[in-house]
Amino acid sequence: MTLVNRRTALKLGLAGSALLATAPMTLAQLRIVVEGANFQPLPIAIPDFASSDPTFGREIADIVRNNLRRSGLFLPLDPASLPVRVGDVNATPDFNVWRTANVDGVVMGSVERGGQISASVRVWDTQQAAQVVGNSYATDPSSARRIAHMVSDAIYSQLSGGSGYFDTQVIYVAESGPKANRTRRLAIMDQDGANARYLTDGANMALTPRFSPGGDLVTYMNFADGNPQVYLLQLSTGRQQRLAAVGAMTFAPRFSPDGGTVAFSVEQGGATNIYAVSTNGGQPMQLTSGAAIDTGPSYSSDGSRIVFESDRGGSPQIYMMGAGGGNAQRISYGQGSYSTPVWSPTGDLIAFTRQSGGQFHIGIMNPDGSGERLLYSGYHAEGPSWAPNGRVIMFFQDPGGNDGPRLMSVDIWGRSVQTIGTETYASDPSWSGLRT
Repeated sequence: MTLVNRRTALKLGLAGSALLATAPMTLAQLRIVVEGANFQPLPIAIPDFASSDPTFGREIADIVRNNLRRSGLFLPLDPASLPVRVGDVNATPDFNVWRTANVDGVVMGSVERGGQISASVRVWDTQQAAQVVGNSYATDPSSARRIAHMVSDAIYSQLSGGSGYFDTQVIYVAESGPKANRTRRLAIMDQDGANARYLTDGANMALTPRFSPGGDLVTYMNFADGNPQVYLLQLSTGRQQRLAAVGAMTFAPRFSPDGGTVAFSVEQGGATNIYAVSTNGGQPMQLTSGAAIDTGPSYSSDGSRIVFESDRGGSPQIYMMGAGGGNAQRISYGQGSYSTPVWSPTGDLIAFTRQSGGQFHIGIMNPDGSGERLLYSGYHAEGPSWAPNGRVIMFFQDPGGNDGPRLMSVDIWGRSVQTIGTETYASDPSWSGLRT
């Protein structure tokens, strides 16, 4: 049984068929049941991974522990408190020892590096005395952290019932320099803040980067021509090009679910309307019209509808229309103003920024506007972006003063608020899909 199917591009090889065959698989009782916000994280034991280099084994286990802890669904136990400090992935655990220690779930792993990195992992249900996860991997030396993320995804998906999101990246705006003259350039990193690198040099301000569904294209706002214009950036080649020549300013771009179209806003003659254009170029199609400010378009997961922000009713609110435009309906009715709507990749929720009561809020609602819930409140928090499993939202928050913005995340139950460490100030996050 293999829970991870992303080996092809990573050149992962299933090296442990004997390992996987030595114990029966079971769905067992080791499972997180999430009903609303009232659930307890699952305590799970993750000893250091066995390795001829103990430091490396501890490093990989630490990444797994940190991933699961940040999810809010798991409570990895202190490794120093465990009855076994280093896992033995080739042996069946002494279940009585773990039960005595009140541990229901145990992760045993091993990892070695040489010409390539090889890793194996097993997850055991101690109450049922059964294995629930068993995987082996082999990859190039530069992908050690990816293996740890994929192990985390396998554990998360099997025990939570939802897909994982750890083997992903985030593109964002890295901000540096004095507040009055800040340099803003595009940067990309792993979802936990590791492996950050810069994509633009900062000579021209860059804002609002958005990943394509395929992950190789990014659309963003480039100030190279003085006024903001929507550009495309290909990550694999570094090639950049302006998307469409229309209007004085183009901004707020976002891809359709199939990656073939970008919806964006155009300022022209004092009005701001939403357009869509193929990523291959061509004549942009106008989707809204009028004197209002229509911006921030985001497609539904099936590509049939678009939510967007508009002040056509007097204050910024969230509206919905068909992907071809027309017949827009307001869906936000809470106090204050609404902005930056983003449809969940799973299609069931819309995230947004709401400004009311002197504060900014990150919230979610159903596509018809019902069931609104505020997940985070604070000074200048905005710009939500969804993890690919639709359970976690990343956004940015600026505390004011001389400090700059930082990236944060929260789950859809309003729990597990996290600050994502970056080497510069950071804003405008966009979460990738699972890497392939």
